[in-house]
Amino acid sequence: MQRRSFVASSAAFAAGLVPLSSARAAENGVSDGEIVLGSSAVLSGPLGSQIKVVHNGAGLAFDAVNEQGGIGGRKIKLVALDDELKPEKAVENYTKLLNDHRVFAFFGCVGSGTTAAAAKLLQQSGAPSVGGYGVGDTARERVAGSAYFVRASNAREAQALVEHLTTVGVNKIAIAHLDNPGGAEAVKLIGAAMTTHKLTPAAAVSIKADGSNAAEAGKTLADSQPQAVLMYLAGTVAGEVIKATYAAGSKPMFYGMSIVPGEVTAKVVQLQSSGLAISQVMPYPWGEVETVAREYRRLAERAQVPVGYGSFEGYLNALVMIEALKRTGRDLTRARLHAALRAFRLRLAGMDIDFTAGNGTGSRFIEMVRVTPEGRFVR
Repeated sequence: MQRRSFVASSAAFAAGLVPLSSARAAENGVSDGEIVLGSSAVLSGPLGSQIKVVHNGAGLAFDAVNEQGGIGGRKIKLVALDDELKPEKAVENYTKLLNDHRVFAFFGCVGSGTTAAAAKLLQQSGAPSVGGYGVGDTARERVAGSAYFVRASNAREAQALVEHLTTVGVNKIAIAHLDNPGGAEAVKLIGAAMTTHKLTPAAAVSIKADGSNAAEAGKTLADSQPQAVLMYLAGTVAGEVIKATYAAGSKPMFYGMSIVPGEVTAKVVQLQSSGLAISQVMPYPWGEVETVAREYRRLAERAQVPVGYGSFEGYLNALVMIEALKRTGRDLTRARLHAALRAFRLRLAGMDIDFTAGNGTGSRFIEMVRVTPEGRFVR
């Protein structure tokens, strides 16, 4: 059975919303038969396709629980609005989701600058936000107490990557990052991790979200003659930068933070023998031991959603939201959901998630995975 889409435009969802006047609501976004969640995310342009994959993975879990009658008889609906990764647009979207769509909570919101810009709205509304993607550590601090992130912090990723490289004897490292707040923070975190090993970056290049300066960046990277390039890049941009670096006559090892989509990158550029490795913050989606991974693949195959780290992350984030809603009980309020999340501990697919420390980041899971020239992931 083809799964029903949970990601749509504002207009499409507006047409399908159940008026609150027709159902007795316990709180905004909660009726006798429905729980409405909201997301502001980049859903267009070079970065949008990657986020749609994450949301489609979440839809697998939401569809599955809805087919079983929902949570306490209430089905989950996700209203997703495109903010183009622009902070002012994100604030507009959060406001619209709260006031027009009257969402109960937020799920799967994307970006550092956009998330930080919405901090005041989150705090004032009391609406929890779960499962953010591509949100830097500084932005996480801005929304502390309001948001709960499943994936490990960027600082944790930077430390793991630099530690790995120095362990294998690599000490000349360049950095390629997105030209946005998350990318700027990634450079600082990687630099700080290198400082602990008495190293400094061979070069640091900033890449526009549309990849328009990839050729120039690739030449700068090649001229620095690095042994390895660490990347904080999303969408097709990582592939364009690798391609440009190859064209400029350099073939270093490339390492990506987890926002780098390996399968997309391999389609953009024919990876050389030095290849690409990524610090994954989610368990291996193709694992055979964990029941959660097997069920995810079954649902993905049925719904024709590509199996991969992006959709698996969305799926696991949605499972966290579903479990938190179940633990909150039939009397759904934002305050009660916050309480359930602050006490939340769960093991999913071999990954421990624990929000009880109070810092809003649930996992420290990191695993290095290599991407083959065919776009497959190998542990």
